[in-house]
Amino acid sequence: MNRTMAGVWKIILLNIFIVSARSSVMKGYFWHISDLHWDPSYDVGSNSASKCASSGGRPTPNAGKFGDYFCDSPWTLINSTLSAMRGILPDPDFIIWTGDDTPHVPNEQLGVEPVLRIIGNLTHIIKSTFPNTKVYSAMGNHDYHPKNQMPPEKNNIYEQTANLWHDWLHAASKETFKIGGYYTEKLLNQTGLRVVVLNTNLYYDQNKLTENIKDPADQFSWADKVLQDAAKNNEKVYIIGHVPPGFFEKKRDKAWFRKEFNKRYIDLIQKHSAIIQGQFFGHHHTDSFRMFYSSKGSPISAMFLTPGVTPWITTLPGVIDGGNNPGIRMFQYDTKTLLIKDIITYYMNLTYSNVAHERWEKEYRLTEAFRVPDASPASMHRVMERISTDKCYLQKYFEFNSVNYDLTECHADCRIDHVCAMREVDFEAYEKCVVKEGGSSTAPVLFTLLLSLMLSLLCLS
Repeated sequence: MNRTMAGVWKIILLNIFIVSARSSVMKGYFWHISDLHWDPSYDVGSNSASKCASSGGRPTPNAGKFGDYFCDSPWTLINSTLSAMRGILPDPDFIIWTGDDTPHVPNEQLGVEPVLRIIGNLTHIIKSTFPNTKVYSAMGNHDYHPKNQMPPEKNNIYEQTANLWHDWLHAASKETFKIGGYYTEKLLNQTGLRVVVLNTNLYYDQNKLTENIKDPADQFSWADKVLQDAAKNNEKVYIIGHVPPGFFEKKRDKAWFRKEFNKRYIDLIQKHSAIIQGQFFGHHHTDSFRMFYSSKGSPISAMFLTPGVTPWITTLPGVIDGGNNPGIRMFQYDTKTLLIKDIITYYMNLTYSNVAHERWEKEYRLTEAFRVPDASPASMHRVMERISTDKCYLQKYFEFNSVNYDLTECHADCRIDHVCAMREVDFEAYEKCVVKEGGSSTAPVLFTLLLSLMLSLLCLS
């Protein structure tokens, strides 16, 4: 090799090293956990047919050390979850915690003090496990007493929760949190990066206190101003909340927001999409995502719904066997632009852990499972289209949706419910999607069954 060629190779190798080093420096990781729903009443040694109050009287013959699908999380599961997080990624850049801490029990079985005690205990174990990690935490609809009835004004629970989260909140954050349960901060105090934590429980259709209020706690006006200022300062933003807009993919036509709040939220995202790099929510207990589009139909933002830690099978009428395995989620992101580069979901197979031994394992990595380069809006649109048009991807997504709990086939109606919920957050657009997707299923029954069998064989090949 002559000197000229040797020099060229040195330059090439140097450039590769520089790009690799820069990529490594710009790569960060954070955890997102949601819906822990600790049930202090869980007692696997009880002689009762039900081992927990959250079962609502449903028998729990298979209850084990780490819980039962008819129950909310026992402390052993909470502890196992935090230990798994520490074992997998002990030094995350930060943690997102999107609420719902208390069990699914009637209000009469709780109270202000029990609710605060549960929030306090969960806060303590997170702090103890990750003492040097910043946590951005949002309240869930179950983090108040009575549940769902979060007021659009100062109250004792907001104030006491702000005190519990004292180490995580800046002084200005505490003030807005005490007023309405929301706040904003520079992400990790870094210039150009921002996090906005919303109290979307104010928009929940079960919240009677905000029914006739145009802008509960002035949160929409506040968020609009925060995002306008962020744009002026060239900041990139993450939005965090608990109750998401749009529809529940496991029950057709089941929305969470009141219609006017749903529209206003979409307007907010469309207006500020240029700076919003990700939305992180919970509430569903399932693993899914929501797409937001411009008026011209271009994908502009993605909302990631992280699975719950609680395995509790919902009692929501119309949902069949709506349980899940406990799940936690790690995000890989660009520390300069906040682009979500990948998502890795870990889970505990509850049945296995109860009968064999405690085990958390990787469920899937987004870029591998759905063959996309990252989790940008364009890539998530591609994921959604693949789920919509390819039965193999649909079935894969459907099994991930319940964290490998429900392994039945996602049939035609199931596909409509999931695809339309992912694609359309707007109420009217969702209804049109259901009609359109439902109207396309006109193939003869025998042909449909044969096609289904052929596609199943292809998925296995």
